[in-house]
Amino acid sequence: MGTKVLLPLTFFISLALASSLLSCTQAFSIREATVAELQRAFRSNQLTSRQLTEFYIGEIRRLNPVLHGVIEVNPEALHQADAADRDRKAGVHGRSWSGLHGIPILLKDNIGTKDALNTTAGSFALLGSKVSRDAGVVVRLRRAGAIILGKASMTEWASFRSLTQPNGWSARGGQGKNPYVLSADPCGSSSGPAISVAANLVAVSLGTETDGSILCPSSANSVVGIKPTVGLTSRAGVIPVTPRQDTIGPITRTVADAVCVLEAIAGYDYIDAGATQAASKYIPKGGYLQFLKADGLRGKRIGIVRDPFFNFTGQPDEARAFQSHFRTLRDGGAILVDNLKIDNLDVILNFTVSGEALASLAEFKIALNSYLESLVTSPVRSLADVIAFNNNNAQLELTNTIDQSIFLLSEATNGIGSTENSAIQNMAQLTHDGFLKLISQHRLDAVMAPGSAIAPVLAIGGFPGINVPAGYDSTGVPFGVSFGGLKGSEPKLIEIAYGFEQATKVRKPPNNQNLQIH
Repeated sequence: MGTKVLLPLTFFISLALASSLLSCTQAFSIREATVAELQRAFRSNQLTSRQLTEFYIGEIRRLNPVLHGVIEVNPEALHQADAADRDRKAGVHGRSWSGLHGIPILLKDNIGTKDALNTTAGSFALLGSKVSRDAGVVVRLRRAGAIILGKASMTEWASFRSLTQPNGWSARGGQGKNPYVLSADPCGSSSGPAISVAANLVAVSLGTETDGSILCPSSANSVVGIKPTVGLTSRAGVIPVTPRQDTIGPITRTVADAVCVLEAIAGYDYIDAGATQAASKYIPKGGYLQFLKADGLRGKRIGIVRDPFFNFTGQPDEARAFQSHFRTLRDGGAILVDNLKIDNLDVILNFTVSGEALASLAEFKIALNSYLESLVTSPVRSLADVIAFNNNNAQLELTNTIDQSIFLLSEATNGIGSTENSAIQNMAQLTHDGFLKLISQHRLDAVMAPGSAIAPVLAIGGFPGINVPAGYDSTGVPFGVSFGGLKGSEPKLIEIAYGFEQATKVRKPPNNQNLQIH
């Protein structure tokens, strides 16, 4: 069902070249390097952007046939790397560009680029379509001097196609694999960005989230993911699910790297004016990097909702890890407000009862049709066209177990009527009476939960969250911890997440030697 990652002939770098790249930078190891370490290597002439890009392309060629984390490599990546090296040599970047200058980045395959890359959400239905402009976040990344390395794979159509669709699967990209335990769930829908960063196919990537699609794969692949406040980053040029909940955020190996990416992509975009203008008031003067504080836990009030988030029945490894993490948080000066309850949480966690499913089905059809109509060229111009394409190309897009049931439900909707408005109002009320009330009553800076358990709460409220690696079970499968807060609380969440990360340093790389293809 899957296809090989698209690599032009010029990119078929031999393993011998990859070895030479490692030997020429013996004093500096690219694997697991942070953005700050890469920039220091650039400045000290231990590394060039071309060498870095060639290394990642070599690793993609070596490991991607197993992992399926990358769907396509940018044929212009090496040219962009050469340009970054020239700028650095000439001293051009200085005050003009961020710490991402000369750093390759992978974009989830639903983030549009006006270049040689496809933007398909993992579907053959959009192969060959052309966007009219770069996505808003891509404009900012290019302005920051980042190299667009390629497109990362994803759960097709951001997990909004089928009720039976496995996490990490797309017709174009195949089945994404967890690099720690290949049989483990990589989670979705930003599976490819998380897999690629975890396996050192790239240092930083960009994902999208509607409900858990950054936090869950970050947790499952032992990486850091930031789900920003809805509107803090532009959604323009990104294949949508629902603008009410969609957000774009970084997936990286460290909190500092994630914040570096967030710093570059947050801000107003006239094409996504309503949401980005409303959220721009949350961007702190001086940016987000100032909140990377080693003592960031001190004085923070962190809520613990034991039931159901910390019910570890049958999961002794997680139970032990989080008991240790609670002590670490307290030792760092955090105040844990324990045994809390989010009112109506059982309703919030049920997509159907909360109204999230009903509203999203109608919103998806409207948003997707608008996106498809805006394309310069496309084989499909509506959700109905996509459904017909899948039926006509069943050998590519449909299997005995993977259908398009969500598509069919969405196509049957007829706009936003009284029923959909009631569902949206119900979610707003649930948010007001639940998460907002909890935060206010207990004066919390954040609520903590294992993995992405809190994702539905954050999703319906448009709230931000950060996932940080928290441990590994007895079989080696990773799990993370998420900290969520109110709109615009990214500064506090960054302080908490960074303080936790620095105090625990849980993350370890996967054993990529087990994945080599000979």
